[in-house]
Amino acid sequence: MEVDLASGNRLVFAYYITGHGFGHATRVIEVVRHLILAGHEVHVVSAAPEFVFTSAIQSPRLFIRKVLLDCGAVQADALTVDRLASLKKYHETAVVPRFTILETEVKWLKSIKADLVVSDVVPVACRAAADAGIRSVCVTNFSWDFIYAEYVMDAGHHHRSIVWQIAADYSNCEFLIRLPGYCPMPAFRDVVDVPLVVRRLHKTRQEARNELGIGDDVKLLILNFGGQPAGWKLKEEYLPPGWLCLVCGASDTEEVPPNFIKLAKDAYTPDMIAASDCMLGKIGYGTVSEALAFKVPFVFVRRDYFNEEPFLRSMLEYYQGGVEMIRRDLLTGQWKPYLERAISLKPCYEGGVNGGEVAAHILQETASGKNYSSDKFSGARRLQDAIVLGYELQRIRGRDLYIPEWYANAENEFGLSKAPPTSRVDERSSPIDYSIQDFEVLHGDVQGFPDTVSFLKSLVELSALNDSGNTEKRREQKAAAGLFNWEEDIFVTRAPGRLDVMGGIADYSGSLVLQMPIREACHVAVQRNHPSKHRLWKHAQARQNSSVQGQTPVLQIVSYGSELSNRAPTFDMNLSDFMDGDKPISYENARKFFGKDPAQKWAAYVAGTILVLMRELGVRFEDSISVLVSSAVPEGKGVSSSASVEVASLSAIAAAHGLSVGSRDVALLCQKVENCIVGAPCGVMDQMTSACGEANKLLAMVCQPAEVLGLVEIPSHIRFWGLDSGIRHSVGGADYGSVRIGAFMGREIIKSTASSMLPVSSSVANGVNNYDIEDNGVELLQSESSLDYLCNLPPHRYEGVYAKVLPESMTGENFVEKFVDHNDPVTVIDEKCNYAVRASAGHPIYENFRVKAFKALLTSAASDEQLISLGELLYQCHYSYNACGLGSDGTDRLVQLVQEAQHSKSSGFEDGTLYGAKITGGGCGGTVCAIGKNSLRSSQRIIQIQQRYKAATGYLPFIFEGSSPGAGKFGYLRIRRRISPKH
Repeated sequence: MEVDLASGNRLVFAYYITGHGFGHATRVIEVVRHLILAGHEVHVVSAAPEFVFTSAIQSPRLFIRKVLLDCGAVQADALTVDRLASLKKYHETAVVPRFTILETEVKWLKSIKADLVVSDVVPVACRAAADAGIRSVCVTNFSWDFIYAEYVMDAGHHHRSIVWQIAADYSNCEFLIRLPGYCPMPAFRDVVDVPLVVRRLHKTRQEARNELGIGDDVKLLILNFGGQPAGWKLKEEYLPPGWLCLVCGASDTEEVPPNFIKLAKDAYTPDMIAASDCMLGKIGYGTVSEALAFKVPFVFVRRDYFNEEPFLRSMLEYYQGGVEMIRRDLLTGQWKPYLERAISLKPCYEGGVNGGEVAAHILQETASGKNYSSDKFSGARRLQDAIVLGYELQRIRGRDLYIPEWYANAENEFGLSKAPPTSRVDERSSPIDYSIQDFEVLHGDVQGFPDTVSFLKSLVELSALNDSGNTEKRREQKAAAGLFNWEEDIFVTRAPGRLDVMGGIADYSGSLVLQMPIREACHVAVQRNHPSKHRLWKHAQARQNSSVQGQTPVLQIVSYGSELSNRAPTFDMNLSDFMDGDKPISYENARKFFGKDPAQKWAAYVAGTILVLMRELGVRFEDSISVLVSSAVPEGKGVSSSASVEVASLSAIAAAHGLSVGSRDVALLCQKVENCIVGAPCGVMDQMTSACGEANKLLAMVCQPAEVLGLVEIPSHIRFWGLDSGIRHSVGGADYGSVRIGAFMGREIIKSTASSMLPVSSSVANGVNNYDIEDNGVELLQSESSLDYLCNLPPHRYEGVYAKVLPESMTGENFVEKFVDHNDPVTVIDEKCNYAVRASAGHPIYENFRVKAFKALLTSAASDEQLISLGELLYQCHYSYNACGLGSDGTDRLVQLVQEAQHSKSSGFEDGTLYGAKITGGGCGGTVCAIGKNSLRSSQRIIQIQQRYKAATGYLPFIFEGSSPGAGKFGYLRIRRRISPKH
């Protein structure tokens, strides 16, 4: 396609570029170059240095206006995004001065008489264009509402308005010119797809190598990180013999070894990439598009917390152009196995690379009046989709989920293919029916669980793939197929997630809790081998070969499900890394160890169980360990996905090593993993339910710290459901932690108040009169002055004596000044933070009473009054969560829908069906628990609510129903592959 160079109608374009790095500026250059070739005038609005544009385009029709209107993702270093800093910076850059920005931009757009506003991908530019009465178009592969959505989950709900505002700004855009490798971008009404936008080459590969003085016999690597990771120093031994490395972005003062060559700042990177045999760097649109276009294999290191990456990575790997390097191996120089793998690849991208030209043509036609939009989806509908923050990067194995069309298209777009590359099959081959008869069960019982049978069949499939050498498999499968020695024993465990029926966050305050193990579970397979017999991945073998220790026990983990979320699918380490001399390392050092690479931080949930066994039980691991994790418990939905992984992992590792650890102890050890190694301040109810629960029963436990009272039968006429709101929940999020801190602050204030009331020296002490003190009694005050758990304080004592002295909120600084410490071992007070004290402290006191009442009601006679009372307790719990600041729009909507179903007069159901609902777990999204009659009509009601929620938000909630036993009841399986007789 050629731009109309003969057009006599000069158009004026205002082209806004995001402040996130130079990559956006470099791809914009290609579009702008073609617009200027067509005789048009382009005003570029960017914070990038002017030379980035003027070195590529010399024209009097190019105007540069240096302005920063957004900040993108703030990076702590070349590989790490600081999520909270990104949101704070965006707030400072785009939210606080928003009125002034809009006023200035509208005035400027009118002054230059812009015919079209183009944005890559500045949100406010779309709104400014609308206010100025000018059409706008975005050109991008991602949008900031999608990128920031996950950050909000960790930073707290008070930042959520940023995502809403960005989505609203984008919805003013007329249509989107969408680049390959894109993320879901539902805020845009209409979409036009174009080929890759790639900078053109100035020199041939041979010309570039000749200028560098590099012969054809030399293997050439280009190091392209856009700035090196902090504190990193290149060493000569990082490269194999016969290799040279070109270094982009090196500082003038940085010294490099003789086999590394610093490129000049003005070196034209595309020519250097095309001249290289492979590239090492971080994934971004520019690096991926140029690697594909020039057929240069790309060894990449994951960038943390940047949601654009999984989609670009999938495109790169689909076209056989990518190899992932573990960050630890990057920094320690274990490059050889990755480079050797890279040069064996044959990248096969044959699609178009003229996206800049095509996009320029579309922009020119749009500015001239052509209409590319349609009424297929309304802007309001797409905006609703955008506002649902649960973007479902994690799907559930073996279950069908509704994925909105906009997401399915984005997820499956890999060039010309309309189907996911991982699902392609060779039509010439016949399907293979794998049977678990291929394995001999030496210990344990499958117990008829379909998910366990499916997991065992997946192991059979892996062993068959390993034998066949089939290369058409996912990265996860490829790594897992080489994980086990199939002639040795494998130990398999199963641990379910849990539905928080009553108790929730009151667990850390010593409440009674009632928890139901759900049907969805995590399976873990573990094998131990002598280091000499352990099958090592190539990079792990290379690391061991270079070690002075020689053969040493190694831990290798594969986790299924990583391809749909931005985390690495594999993890490996030497078990000696857990030792400090002859003693296990501290939990603090372990937390730092796993925190070095957030893309692999998930491994702390699995590997952390080994360290806990070492420290708490004195276990020493002399063999290598292989672990495969496959979880159907979805992440971020408040149903204890992390606890199920921990419990299944520790149980399997204990079984493989002949350790007898009781279910209660398994739960306590797993809580220590999450508190001390992962760093999430959770209570113990999740792990206890996953370990000790039984199917169709509620685990009743007093969390002081973990006294199991027994199992409560769920009456046959009562049923519980879980409804996922689609809003991602995190126990490690800021809101959960701040409420916990507020509760512990309240406890200390109550203790201090009780102590001050004992030695009465005036008529009034802390606002309580003398006659109150006499009535209260010295013994009671003494007990309350040493209160170990908030839930040991009865509601009438709290309401009558202490509620009035608790501040509604208090800064960390003021609390520390008055009370020194809140005495919670797993949280740290931020002195600059303001904590809600009264609501946070009052919630667990009242919740404990509600749970006791709920438990008693379950054993009462079956009646509508019983169900109404049980439902009312759920509602009260829900609104108490909200008072603490732990609510969310999605969970409120689901609870409201249950209320409407309960009280509807036009439902067509004469009998009652649903009676109550509440937010669960740590709150701030996640899942709602609903209670109703165990009947078909109730299930129909739940499905109606599911559909109504989808109609309102664009998201179809996952329904949790059914129950299964905990890990203790399941036990473990010891299996071994049957050896086929030789013919």
